[in-house]
Amino acid sequence: MFETSFPVGSRERLAFSLLLYTAQRRSDVIRMGWQHVRDGKIAVMQQKTSASLWIPIHPALLSVLTATPRDNMTFLVTAAGKPFSPAGFGNWFGDSCREAGLPVGYNAHGLRKAAARRLAEAGCTSQQIMAVTGHRSLGEVERYTREVDQVALATEAMSMLEGKTETSSG
Repeated sequence: MFETSFPVGSRERLAFSLLLYTAQRRSDVIRMGWQHVRDGKIAVMQQKTSASLWIPIHPALLSVLTATPRDNMTFLVTAAGKPFSPAGFGNWFGDSCREAGLPVGYNAHGLRKAAARRLAEAGCTSQQIMAVTGHRSLGEVERYTREVDQVALATEAMSMLEGKTETSSG
């Protein structure tokens, strides 16, 4: 719904794509700019954890970045052309979600969780997910990926078991 409400080239779509395809917090997304892009990756120094990450730019994000002007230090700026504060960005993005017809509760942080869940559903290990999100503990990654499609994972697990012979020690 969000993507159909805000086309590529809009500030809202840029925010959505940065959040979903970098899996970063709003406090990190609002500091990103062209100076952080190099060799098909985006550099992130996480404000909360000081983790230094290089995240490959997903093709969907690249198509949105291609439509993004290069005239500000940060990709995302307010209507007045100033950088966002984390709280201001969160409020603006929440309002954008409502404008797109999404219910209360859909917000920037939800896209960080969605990104982690998508990585898990794609078969990424917890360590791979942590390399993108910057989480330091497996517990946090597990909390974020708890909603992974259980049926698909169980089916995959059983197919991995299929054909294996059980050995008994008795």
